[in-house]
Amino acid sequence: MHALRGVDLALARGSFTAVMGPSGSGKSTFLQCAAGLDRPSGGTVHLGGTDITGLSENKLTALRRSRLGFVFQAFNLLPSLTVEQNVVLPLRLAGHRPDRRRAAEVLAQVGLQDKGRRRPGQLSGGQQQRVAIARALVTRPDVVFADEPTGALDTTTAAEILGLLRQAVDVHGATVVMVTHDPAAAAWADRVLFLADGSIVDHLERASAPQIAARVAALTAPSFEGAAA
Repeated sequence: MHALRGVDLALARGSFTAVMGPSGSGKSTFLQCAAGLDRPSGGTVHLGGTDITGLSENKLTALRRSRLGFVFQAFNLLPSLTVEQNVVLPLRLAGHRPDRRRAAEVLAQVGLQDKGRRRPGQLSGGQQQRVAIARALVTRPDVVFADEPTGALDTTTAAEILGLLRQAVDVHGATVVMVTHDPAAAAWADRVLFLADGSIVDHLERASAPQIAARVAALTAPSFEGAAA
């Protein structure tokens, strides 16, 4: 059984792509392969002009630290570090001196310019996800991968977080790839890809939440029950 099959896709720089599909459709595998977290058993993955498929684990780790950003549902902040220290952590891990000016810049972008000395436990869930976005942007990555970034947030806070990701694309030229189950979240993207049984079966451009929800419902219809299993 293939987690992914026949996926042939190019994502434009400075675009916002959402990936949707039933449970078991291959969404997480797609993101993990695209981000170099998993190695595909066939085919290649290119980041810019770099074929990352055959890189050693050390080179892959270095690439992820310098050229990729990650935002997860669970925030993944270190509670013992301040907000500023969490934001500059990718720079430290990449062997660079922490750039406090850059940290202040990205914290201002996400509306947390006065929270740098706080610890994550002193912030709301929405504020913690803003810190995670600032951390993802601090290295000016080629791509930001977001895995259900609004899954743990209320509707209003989720819209604020999605607005920040949209702003990262429109204002700062970031490329965002987001896995989500929420049609309202996917509606913020330029393009929505629909996966079923490991294959891309459809896409929508600049679609509304009702249009996206209708397409997702079609994927869970009887002809796709095998994909949803």
